[in-house]
Amino acid sequence: MKKVYDSAAAAVEGILFDGMFIASGGFGLCGIPELLIEAIRDNGVKDLTIASNNAGVDEFGLGLLLQTRQVKKMLSSYVGENDLFMQQYLSGELEIEFNPQGTLAERMRAGGAGIPGFYTKTGVGTVIAEGKEEKEFDGERYILERGIVADISIVKAWKADEQGNLMFRKTARNFNPAAATCGKICVAEVEEIVPTGSLDPDKIHLPGIYVNRLIQGQHEKRIEQRTIRAA
Repeated sequence: MKKVYDSAAAAVEGILFDGMFIASGGFGLCGIPELLIEAIRDNGVKDLTIASNNAGVDEFGLGLLLQTRQVKKMLSSYVGENDLFMQQYLSGELEIEFNPQGTLAERMRAGGAGIPGFYTKTGVGTVIAEGKEEKEFDGERYILERGIVADISIVKAWKADEQGNLMFRKTARNFNPAAATCGKICVAEVEEIVPTGSLDPDKIHLPGIYVNRLIQGQHEKRIEQRTIRAA
């Protein structure tokens, strides 16, 4: 089976459709699948529901899809770094399902593991619990959260072999592995593709069986919040 594609546009060809559900890896601007996001923007697919910790920043990452009004709903934990994200939510243009950060990660992991739902204490007694089933275990209240299964997942890794085995570098190993597993189709972008057998099996973070399509490309190393100190 061919997994390596020549471009991001080729990698998403034939798998995008209006109204689809996308799971996206990344945290802030770290480990985001920027090339695949650009390809989705250029495709013009609309009414998207996207599960991602946040929506990048204005004019970069998932912020590009907000600019073109291609996103209908976000499942996210954090909206603070993207002005357009906040504006669209406050104006009613964009629907947001807020998730505690750990809950969102576990929802992706659970969906990828074939687990339809799980109970958690996080959110009990808050607006997060509204409309959700509650149950008591050992005298403590828990709420039921559903696992996420997306139409496609888009992720960013550091290195891959031709079979799609992935290695993530440092903080980029955030939501990416969980997001990769919960998509019916997983498309990954990496900085380097090496021959099969070149990677140390003990250092592979995500087995290639989860990855359907793969591209290599150049990535922009943006700093989300530049902090400096006086010399």
